Amino acid sequence: PGLGVKEHFQIVSQHNRLRSRVYPGSANMQKMDWSEKLAVLAQQRASSCPLNPALEEGHSDHMGWNIHDFTPGAASFAEVINLWFSEGQDYNYNSGQCRQNSTCQHYTQLVWATSSRLGCARHLCEKGGASREVFVCAYSPGGNWEVNGRLVLPYKKGPYCSLCTSGMSGCFKLWDHVGGLCEIPRNPCRMSCGLHGQLNVSSCHCECAPGFTGRFCQVRCSVQCVHGRYREEECSCVCDMGYGGAECAEKLEFPFHSCDVRIDGECFMVSPGAENYYGAKMKCQEKGGVLAQIKNQKVQDILAFYLGQLETTNEVTDPDFETKNFWIGLTYKMSKDSFRWDTGESPAFTSFAFGQPDNQRFGNCVELQAASAFNWNDQRCKTRNRYICQFAPEHIALWEIAR
Repeated sequence: PGLGVKEHFQIVSQHNRLRSRVYPGSANMQKMDWSEKLAVLAQQRASSCPLNPALEEGHSDHMGWNIHDFTPGAASFAEVINLWFSEGQDYNYNSGQCRQNSTCQHYTQLVWATSSRLGCARHLCEKGGASREVFVCAYSPGGNWEVNGRLVLPYKKGPYCSLCTSGMSGCFKLWDHVGGLCEIPRNPCRMSCGLHGQLNVSSCHCECAPGFTGRFCQVRCSVQCVHGRYREEECSCVCDMGYGGAECAEKLEFPFHSCDVRIDGECFMVSPGAENYYGAKMKCQEKGGVLAQIKNQKVQDILAFYLGQLETTNEVTDPDFETKNFWIGLTYKMSKDSFRWDTGESPAFTSFAFGQPDNQRFGNCVELQAASAFNWNDQRCKTRNRYICQFAPEHIALWEIAR
């Protein structure tokens, strides 16, 4: 039988209750909501009657799956979810490892902090005279990612709701919750704008007069692009393949370096030195790349985990660095009343830290902030940070050819 509205509520409530009870406690655990779209996908997966549920799990299209089967009537959905959560007894948060010969991936997906939507289903399967009941939950964004062969931790430990993102700046806590869960705030923001801006109440951003950029429209610029196209909003060039430099006039030679992290075919390199925002942008462009563009939760999770590992070494203690933060390729464009990637695109995904962005007048450039678990912060562009360059698959192909 299909799941009714009451069961939808019970499944979501149980997930949120268990997510509030992780140990050590989570600083960035998000509240989950029911998704009918995910429920349809879960029903399709359950109706396919997978022969080996364990092999059918994993993730695809930035989704995660938990699947289990039982003899019909042997377990309720609530008991199945509790079974998944009980795998946490075999999971060591400090090492990020599961006990040998044990399974923990159901637990880590259930408590993956940035998974905020779920849909579940069950189906009675009969084959060869044998019957079994298949239970499926689909999660989005998914979890259980790996970076350089190591599993990413499912959440950041710390006081509850202390590392919520700007978009999830509310804190949801019921009487039966141990900790709070990050949620979309229920109250709209309030702010005032400067001399050249007017407040857009619906977006909580200032609208700028033509010809101005930045929070208070203070920057004008122009540049000549030899082998590339000019981006007026970004005051820079986007170079053609094989060219770099401020005006895309330099022919690049390959290869450069090996990638620090590869995600879905894209190469990410962490700089050894520090620059202000525009210096960092130029350094990446000289190599034929761009400052990193984080366009989904998977990339955010993996980079945050990787940078967190760097933070525990001596690699980020050079006195030349003003902070332990890292520039990415996002700046505020007053003419567009929004943040834009350096390639001109409007971000469909953001991960601003709680209370961010907040630097009106000054903070037009975006960094990954170590103190906020590498969620985003708007910062003065003249600050010296390390930075992350990103190279598309076609750039990497040129490196391979040159070897």
